Amino acid sequence: QVQLVESGGGLVQAGGSLRLSCAASGSIFSITVMGWYRQAPGKQRELVASITSGDNINYADSVRGRFTISRANAKNTVDLQMNSLKPEDTAVYYCNAIFLRAWYSKSETSWGQGTRVTVSS
Repeated sequence: QVQLVESGGGLVQAGGSLRLSCAASGSIFSITVMGWYRQAPGKQRELVASITSGDNINYADSVRGRFTISRANAKNTVDLQMNSLKPEDTAVYYCNAIFLRAWYSKSETSWGQGTRVTVSS
């Protein structure tokens, strides 16, 4: 079983910053992609940012220039630095990993339990 444990959510005023962290553990040979998604009330889950093992990074247009994703491959961790937060960033943020259990296995996906971010105006 592969587990993703998130931390760092909370309540912050508009314009403030938060840093989310996610650590993967379990039967992992390699992680190809780690990322952060979010789901606001009444909305679908959406990609916020992702980073590959080769450091290719993708951001949602709504967060580009404000959020920064980083990854420590050796530690199977991924962080999301969120600056200049807006009320519309309020959501539950989920960590995601696409990984291999062995070099010959197929890719699998794991999700964290989610951490709530609330930005007050």
